[in-house]
Amino acid sequence: FQHFRTQRAQMTRSHAMLWLAVCLSGTWAVDRGNFKTCDQSAFCKRQRALKPGQSPYRALLETLELTNTKLTLQLINDNNKVRLLLELYRLQGNMTRVKINELKPLKPRFEVPDVLINDPPTEPLSLLSQDENGVVLSLGADSQRLIVSAKPFRLDIMEGREVLLSLNSRGLLAKEDEKVEDGMWEETFKSHTDSKPNGPSSISLDFSLPGVENVYGIPEHADSLKLKTTDGGDPYRLFNLDVFQYEVFNPMALYGAIPVMLSHSAQRTMGIFWLNAAETWVDISSNTAGKTVFGQMLDYVQGSSETPQTDVRWISESGIIDVFIMLGPTPTDVFSQYASLTGTQAFPPLSALAYHQCRWNYNDQEDVAAVDQGFDDHDIPYDFIWLDIEHTDGKRYFTWDPHKFPQPKDMLQGLLDKRRKMVTIVDPHIKVDSSYKIHNEIRSKGFYVKSKDGGDYEGWCWPGNSGYPDFTNPEMRAWWASMFAYDQYEGSMENMYTWNDMNEPSVFNGPEVTMHKDALHGNWENRDLHNLYGFYVQRATAEGLIERSGGVERPFVLARAFFAGSQRYGAVWTGDNAAEWDHLKISIPMCLSLGLVGVSFCGADVGGFFKSPSTELLVRWYQTGAYQPFFRAHAHLDTPRREPWLFGPENTALIREAVRQRYALLPYWYQLFYHAHHSGQPVMRPLWVEYPQDTATFSMDDQFLLGEDLLVHPVTEEGARGLTAYLPGKGEVWFDVHTFQKHNGAQNLYIPVTISSIPVFQRGGSIIPRKARVRRSSSCMEHDPYTLFVALSPKRFAQGELYIDDGHTFNFDKHKQFIHRRLFFANNALSSRNLAPGSQFTTFSWIEKIVILGASKPSKATLKTPDGKESLLEFDFDASMSVLTLRKPGVNAGVDWTVVLQ
Repeated sequence: FQHFRTQRAQMTRSHAMLWLAVCLSGTWAVDRGNFKTCDQSAFCKRQRALKPGQSPYRALLETLELTNTKLTLQLINDNNKVRLLLELYRLQGNMTRVKINELKPLKPRFEVPDVLINDPPTEPLSLLSQDENGVVLSLGADSQRLIVSAKPFRLDIMEGREVLLSLNSRGLLAKEDEKVEDGMWEETFKSHTDSKPNGPSSISLDFSLPGVENVYGIPEHADSLKLKTTDGGDPYRLFNLDVFQYEVFNPMALYGAIPVMLSHSAQRTMGIFWLNAAETWVDISSNTAGKTVFGQMLDYVQGSSETPQTDVRWISESGIIDVFIMLGPTPTDVFSQYASLTGTQAFPPLSALAYHQCRWNYNDQEDVAAVDQGFDDHDIPYDFIWLDIEHTDGKRYFTWDPHKFPQPKDMLQGLLDKRRKMVTIVDPHIKVDSSYKIHNEIRSKGFYVKSKDGGDYEGWCWPGNSGYPDFTNPEMRAWWASMFAYDQYEGSMENMYTWNDMNEPSVFNGPEVTMHKDALHGNWENRDLHNLYGFYVQRATAEGLIERSGGVERPFVLARAFFAGSQRYGAVWTGDNAAEWDHLKISIPMCLSLGLVGVSFCGADVGGFFKSPSTELLVRWYQTGAYQPFFRAHAHLDTPRREPWLFGPENTALIREAVRQRYALLPYWYQLFYHAHHSGQPVMRPLWVEYPQDTATFSMDDQFLLGEDLLVHPVTEEGARGLTAYLPGKGEVWFDVHTFQKHNGAQNLYIPVTISSIPVFQRGGSIIPRKARVRRSSSCMEHDPYTLFVALSPKRFAQGELYIDDGHTFNFDKHKQFIHRRLFFANNALSSRNLAPGSQFTTFSWIEKIVILGASKPSKATLKTPDGKESLLEFDFDASMSVLTLRKPGVNAGVDWTVVLQ
C-alpha cells in the first residue's frame, strides 16, 4: 500500500487494488468480481435451491390466542419439529403486520430499532369463523378478511371474493437452523473469510399478488422503474455497498437499501415493507412475463383466463420476519400508510432546493472565491459551493488544511455576504492517529465498531488506516452530534452544512469494499444491521446541525447510503455515476423509485462523476437536473474542470437558462416539499401515481410529474431532433410552459427539439406560482414578487396553492409561522383564500403578474381586496394563443383578494 499512500490524492473512490487495476487496464467499469452474485452468497444460494411446493410448516390452531391488539399462533416445521411464533396485527390505516420469529431461539434474533417512528397503533381483529382447517378474521373495512390456513400454513388477505395477497402460498417460508453444510459456519469470498460464529440464520418468505403485473421500488438499483422478473438471473440485491463505476440496467446492490415494494394494477395499489437490515435478495416472477404479443393474443382467442400474477420472494441473511402489508387501495393511501410507519421527508431549507456547485475538489480559498465570482460574472445563480475530502488536514474530518484553507471563517463570511452557503464533507471513517482529537475521543470512549476478537475494527479508507465509529450506539451519536457545535467544529458557521459520503460503510480493503460481517456493534454483528449504518450516520449528523442552532434551524445533510426512514434526515444522491447518456437516462427511474418509498430529496451528479461529458451531454444533464429534486453538479478529481462557463458562450447561455428555470420554479418546489413533509406524497412521481387506471403509464420512466401539475420529459438521447411525450388524462388539456401552446390529454405528442428544448407541460386546471426576477441566490429572492400561471381546464376551472415561510427555521412547525393559501379560478374570478387560519406570518412579497392560459378576452379586469376597495387592472390578451396577462395587481401575497373578469 506504500504506492497507494503517496498517490491517494489522485485515488478514485474505491478499493486501492481496484484503482491500480483500473489504471493498468485503462478501463472504466464496475469490476463485478469484487461483488457477490447470489451463487457466491452462501445463504442466497441455499435458499434459492429451495423450490416452490408443499410447505413443511403447519399452524397449530390449538395455540391460537386473540387479544385486543394481536393474534398469536405457533407454527411447526413437520420435518424438524422446530416451532415458530406467528404474530398478526391489524394496524390503523388499512395495514396488516406479520411477525414470525423462533418460539425458543438459542440466541435472540435482531429486530430493527429506530426506523419506525412509533409503535404502530393497532385495531382489534375479530374472529369470524374457525375449524380444523384454519381461521377467518375480519380486518374491518370493506369486507376485508384475513384467512389463516393450517396445513400447509398460509395466509390470504381477501376483499369480498378477491384475493389481494397471499403469504407462503408457494411454500417458501424458511428459517435456517444449525445444520452444518458448506458456507454455513464459515464462508470465504476472494481473500476474505467470514467466521459466522452464530452459524446459519437466514430467513425467507414468499408473497403472491394475483391480478398484478407491475411492481416497483426496493431501491437502490440502476434499473428501470418497473421491476423486472429475476427468473434466470440474479435476484435484486439489497446490501449497502460502495460500487465503483456501477453499470446500468442490472439488479446489483448499490449504496442504499429500502426494503419496500409497491404493486400496482388498474384496480389497486399495495405495498410490502420487509423490515430487515441484513443482506437481502428479492426474487420476482410472473406468469405473464416473457409472453409475446402473439402469445397474449392466442390466450385471448382461446379464451384463456389465466389471471396475471406476480410472485415475490424475500431472502435475508439474519433477523426476523417482520413485514407490513399496506393495502392501499390508492397510490396516495400507500404513501400515507408508509409515512405513518417511517415518517416523512424532512422539510429542507429553501436554499437546499436551489443549485449546488461541487467537485472533488475546489483547491483552496482562492479557488472557491474565483468560482463564486465566476457565477456572478456569468449571471448564473447558485446557492451552495461544496468542499470534498481535500479541504481537510490530511483527511481528518472536522479540520481544515492549514495551507489551502487557513481562514475558513473569512471564506464563509464572503459567501454569507452574497447570501450563499457551503457544504463540507464529513465521512464516517476516522484516521487512526494519536495526535487527532476526534480519534482519541472515540477510542477513549470505546465508541468504535469492534472486530470479532474485541479490538477496535480498522480498515483502509481515504485517510489510510481508519476506525469506524459505532453509529448504532445512541451515546456515540450524541457525541458525534456535539462535534458540529460552532465551538467544536473550528471554522464552521451557520451557513455551513454537511455531506456524509462513504457511509455504507466503505472499507477499501474489506470484503466487497465494505465492513466484515462479523464485526461487532455492541452485541450484534454487522451482518444483522449492515444496511442501517448509513441511516444512523445521517441521523447523527442532522441532529448535530439542529443542536448547534439551539433547535431553531433546519439542517441540510446529504448522504450516500440510506435505509427506510432516511427521508427524515435529509437528501440522498445516486452516487458515483459516469458521464454517459445511459447514466443520464437512469437518473430518472432511480429517483422515481426512491420517491415511491418515501425519499423525495433525490438527485444525480449533473454531468456524471466519472469521465468527461460532451458539451451536448452536459447541457442536457443540466436541463434534466433542473427538474429533479436535488440539483448538484459534481465531478471526479481526475476530470477536467467543468464550471458552467467553460464551454463557450452558447453553452453557458443554455446552462444559465436551465438553472434560471429552476430558480423561477422554487416557490412550486418548496410547496411540493412542504406537502411531502406533511403527507408523505412524493415530489417527483411516475405518471401512474396520478393516472392509476391508465395502463399506458405503468412502465413509463423517461418522463415524470412534479406534484400533479407539471409534466417533464427531458431530452436524454444524443443528437435528438424530436421526442414523443405522452400527455395523460382523457378530457384534460396540457399547456407547454414555454410557448403556452395547448394540447389534449390521452395522446402521444411528437415534439421537435433543439439543444435549448426542455419539454415541460402544465396541467389544465392548475395554478403554479413562480418568481421571475433573476438573483444571485435563492435567499436574495426572498421578498421578490410572484407571478401566477393559471392554466384553465376545459371547464374553465383551475386551482393551486401558495406556501410561504421564513425558508430556514422550524418556526413553521413550532410556532405556526407560515402562509398557506388556496388559489382558485372559477366563474371568471380568481381568488386567494387562507388555508391555515391559525397561522401567523407576514411577507413582503406581492403578486406582480397573473398569466391565464386558455383564457378568453375580458372587457375589464377588477381587483377586489378585503378592505372593500376595487381597482381596474391593465391587461394584454394574445388572441392567437388565448393567453391573458394581468399586470401589477400589486396585492400582498399573504392576504385575501379576488380578480373578477367581466
